[in-house]
Amino acid sequence: MTAHPLFGLLLATFGALVLTPDTLFMRWSGLDGTEMLVWRGMLAGPVFLLIWLVTSRSHRTDLRRLITWAGLGVFLCQFFNATLFPTAIGLAPVSVVLFAVATVPIFSAIFGRMISGEIPSNETWITIAIVLFGVGLAVFGHGGQVALDISTILGALAGFGVAIALALNFALIRHHRDVPFVLAIGLGALTAGTMALTLVGPARALDGNIAAIAFTGAVILPVSFFTLSLASRYTAAANVSLLMLLETVLGPVWVWLGTDERPTTLTLIGGAIVVASLARYILRSRKRGRELPVG
Repeated sequence: MTAHPLFGLLLATFGALVLTPDTLFMRWSGLDGTEMLVWRGMLAGPVFLLIWLVTSRSHRTDLRRLITWAGLGVFLCQFFNATLFPTAIGLAPVSVVLFAVATVPIFSAIFGRMISGEIPSNETWITIAIVLFGVGLAVFGHGGQVALDISTILGALAGFGVAIALALNFALIRHHRDVPFVLAIGLGALTAGTMALTLVGPARALDGNIAAIAFTGAVILPVSFFTLSLASRYTAAANVSLLMLLETVLGPVWVWLGTDERPTTLTLIGGAIVVASLARYILRSRKRGRELPVG
């Protein structure tokens, strides 16, 4: 089954779908970005480390492989991904941040070419373009004006940093199959959470709906990122990144269901474009019987 071209795509789809309600639970928590990072990092990190302890065939070998440029690269990618996202949200409008993060498939295609020599097909680039258009409609569909100030620019740059970190993470895991990515991701998340705790202190971190944010850290993040990272072993990084954008467009639907914050018509149209484009991409991959981006 793992040799089938669809295996990696379906694995990534599952991981992306698990990630989609993340925004709703973050909203329910009532915490700010740094406070959420405390819980998300300090819960997700140990869960990843527990998975590593249970599933690893050789802990000593994994520790040696972690101290390589690829292992440290995955560690740093997770650290910056976890740290930059709440930073971006605190600086810029959510729409700006989400659109910057939505460029992750482009960076994934670039890193996949540089690291593994994978050349995305024309259909992959077309799908990326259509999906970015749909994401643009979804995240800017509220109709509000975005002020172009230094805070917005810095938030957008942090969002691009998240996209670069995610893309490089998937590309490294795909190319370096001996890298203990579960260990590296766990340590990266735990380091980010510990750093956030030193900044905000225990008292502030407890000022919110702890059950909601604990669920994101202990369940949503470990399950989704473990699955997405594992999927990058079986399909191109650009594929995983494309499917991750389901969270961007389906997240507002979960927020609507959980908080009665109704998305606009343009948001729903943009989301429908993204979902339809990704569904078509997967179906065509199945029909052709091979991975599209490396042909």
